[in-house]
Amino acid sequence: MPRVNLLPQKLPRNVADPLGRSVARLGITPNMVSLFGFAGNAFAAWLITREALLAAGCVFLFFSALDLVDGAVARATNQATPFGAVFDAVLDRASEALVLVACAWYFAARGEQVQVVLTWAALVGSVSVSYMRARAEMLGLAMRDGFFRRQERVALVGLGLLFDALAIAIWPLAVLSNLTALQRLWMVARAVRSPASPA
Repeated sequence: MPRVNLLPQKLPRNVADPLGRSVARLGITPNMVSLFGFAGNAFAAWLITREALLAAGCVFLFFSALDLVDGAVARATNQATPFGAVFDAVLDRASEALVLVACAWYFAARGEQVQVVLTWAALVGSVSVSYMRARAEMLGLAMRDGFFRRQERVALVGLGLLFDALAIAIWPLAVLSNLTALQRLWMVARAVRSPASPA
């Protein structure tokens, strides 16, 4: 499948491994890192509903960045497990959903109905992108590529919050997340129709 990623999904190993070992020495497990990230994103969502967008952006970006740390800790402590991967993925999806629901709440309180609809469209797109990956992996296909994956969505929402441009950021978020879901659907269709497909 073609590589079409905008942002890296993981830290470089020469950064991730020392970081993972340092965090692990504090007695912090990978699942704890995932829980910290979820709690921080839930707090960011609450800040959005309070219209504290700058603070929400800082909190959201910081705790979302922990998604790059839990895997490093898992490798450093040899605690990478199938359950840990599922646990992390579920919390990632829940975190993103909470923040987008908070954005819809924020727009609704301001009477910006178009942005409310776009936010729900962005939520559908983000869920669909993740679902396409899950279905692809059930078929034995790797599906980490895509034009607008979680890290790109996090970066766009975070910038929208930091620069008080959430109403602008929600437009490309809604469009590109759904286009990425369609892109992954096309990639899966192409792979399963290939003679070399495991399916």
